[in-house]
Amino acid sequence: MKVIVNNRKARFEYEILQTLEAGLVLQGTEIKSIRSGRVNLSEGFCRIDAKMEVYLCNVHISHYEFGNRNNHDPLRERKLLLHKREIHRLYGTIREKGTTLVPLKLYLQQGLVKIQIAIVKGKKTHDKRESLKKKDAQRDIQRSLKNY
Repeated sequence: MKVIVNNRKARFEYEILQTLEAGLVLQGTEIKSIRSGRVNLSEGFCRIDAKMEVYLCNVHISHYEFGNRNNHDPLRERKLLLHKREIHRLYGTIREKGTTLVPLKLYLQQGLVKIQIAIVKGKKTHDKRESLKKKDAQRDIQRSLKNY
């Protein structure tokens, strides 16, 4: 598994309740841009439409630099490949107040692009401060161990 991009902002902004792996429906030039690492997941989210299909929204995959006039739209919605029972389970949990679907990381697995999505709940301001304190404390511990 080769991780192409992580969504670090999502881990800071949200409390992760459950993760799930899904495939992506892509066009030809999108896969080439993804392989070169020109993806931004930070503002991305997922939605479930009336036909019970899951779409990845607001994820920016840059134009392929060697593509021609058939290059893709960078912000288009991309369909996620999930089993029907997984979609129904997701739909049930998303209907709860305060939960949403957010992409965590995009990676290659056996030549296929996969995305890890998570059911998340927004953190409060004091929770964010607490996670920053933990991160700083961990960094200080690592620094002192390195110097010791």
